[in-house]
Amino acid sequence: MTALRIPALLLFLIIFSCQESQVSIPDKNLFDYHDWLTTSEGPANDLLSKYTPFELTTDLSKLSENQKKMIPILIEASKIMDDLFWYDAYGDKEELMNSIESDQIKAFAMINYGPWDRLDGNAPFIDGVGAKPAGANYYPADMSKEEFESFENDEKTSLYTYLERNADGGLITVSYHQKFKDEMKSVSDLLLEAAALAENEGLKNYLTLRAEALTTDNYQPSDMAWLNMKTNQIDVVIGPIETYEDQLYGYKAAHEAYVLVKDMEWSERLAKYAEFLPGLQEGLPVDEAYKSERPGSDTELNAYDVIYCAGDCKAGSKTIAINLPNDEEVQLSKGTRRLQLKNAMQAKFDKILVPIADALIDPSQRDHISFNAFFSNTMFHEVAHGLGIKNTINGKGTVRTALKEHASALEEGKADLLGLYMIRQLHEQDEIEGDLHDYYVTFMTSVFRSVRFGVSSAHGKANMIRFNFFKERGAFEKSPESFRYKINIEKFEAAMDELSNLILTLQGDGDYDGVARFVAEKASISDELQQDLNMLAEAGIPVDIVFRQGVESLGL
Repeated sequence: MTALRIPALLLFLIIFSCQESQVSIPDKNLFDYHDWLTTSEGPANDLLSKYTPFELTTDLSKLSENQKKMIPILIEASKIMDDLFWYDAYGDKEELMNSIESDQIKAFAMINYGPWDRLDGNAPFIDGVGAKPAGANYYPADMSKEEFESFENDEKTSLYTYLERNADGGLITVSYHQKFKDEMKSVSDLLLEAAALAENEGLKNYLTLRAEALTTDNYQPSDMAWLNMKTNQIDVVIGPIETYEDQLYGYKAAHEAYVLVKDMEWSERLAKYAEFLPGLQEGLPVDEAYKSERPGSDTELNAYDVIYCAGDCKAGSKTIAINLPNDEEVQLSKGTRRLQLKNAMQAKFDKILVPIADALIDPSQRDHISFNAFFSNTMFHEVAHGLGIKNTINGKGTVRTALKEHASALEEGKADLLGLYMIRQLHEQDEIEGDLHDYYVTFMTSVFRSVRFGVSSAHGKANMIRFNFFKERGAFEKSPESFRYKINIEKFEAAMDELSNLILTLQGDGDYDGVARFVAEKASISDELQQDLNMLAEAGIPVDIVFRQGVESLGL
């Protein structure tokens, strides 16, 4: 597929979704867009060619009629969450779209939920827009950190409040469920409609409680119910969940939704790994005080096909695995669920990771690239979120509140490293098959895939911190002859343990200043690495995927 055909398909997908959101974008079919793009010029094509399309489908033959009826209802609920994330990330979606003349730029704005390129450090791609506010739309754009700190209000750090100005110009908090009362009522009604069709009692209970949570912002009971359901084949993750969008403090949750179909056979194979968490926690390469907490006993692993996603999880780079709930109390008392999005993962492996390996990995290690290793690395990254520590050891509260806007980046870095630690430990216990080098080389190759997302996101910062730290420790080297990378396994493992110890210690100490210095020193892309990343772009290797999705894609 040529670089021109990729954005042609992409635009068909994006424009299709735009029609549903009532944004005025011309109704053109696939062939119209192909003819139009081949004659157009300018930077818009370069922007769109960062993405390659992928259709979200799955085998629905094993689902009951009621389950098939539930899916369109859950998709409708998800579309509302998509609009709410637009408000989180930018504000008035329709005003922005109607101000853009180029259909291509409109399409790119839809991918990014605003006028800032999420794969380029949130650089604006529309003239006159200015820098993206670190606090997105959760806080007044003119609010300083000093004003926030002096604002005496118990709700200001809540996951579920916006900060706004009153008529006198002072700060006030507005809860999510009050701000979007009508929208939340609509989503709640749709979830109750789906619950009436649910044949699985656990799913019925969860949908009922989640419907209530959306109208009250009290999500803990539904989080517990979500962990309690085990045998459901249809799943939906919906609500304000992750805090990555708030890069000012990391306090505010972003609206999103996934509609999922569980792969029952794959999930059964993965179930055994959760049993090893307590022992793996004890063996972490850090002092005892930083591993004194015990992972929840109800942690589980499941594999899914994602059939619809909306909001935060669809913005820019696409999610391939989930670890939820984020509530520290729920995690410690109950555990978490790790969801591996198998179809999205396979798309990124085939369309992106394999071509990157061909371009950047030394031929002597190229055979170590495998989907099994990519799947396992991703899975154990999510499992590893449950290891380590959730609360500081010196009375500074939770790690998330102590480290503020840096908490997410450090947590993602921890999960990457401890995921590798788990693989090594389980491999030594003969619980994981295959060559250990497969996991390391595939992991390193995936770092090149992920750093192309830039360093504006928590994942991007985590990847660059690890890349630069590993480079300093000699964990990999670049051949002066072939200009390709080769992993030094022994030094790779040593760097893995050293950086794990450092991150776990910073988290346990709640050392905000230390983390800020560490991020500033390490979370940057060198000129040499940027040249390699540019080469990947010149070779036509996409940075990420964009979804064509909905009832039509599923044949419903």
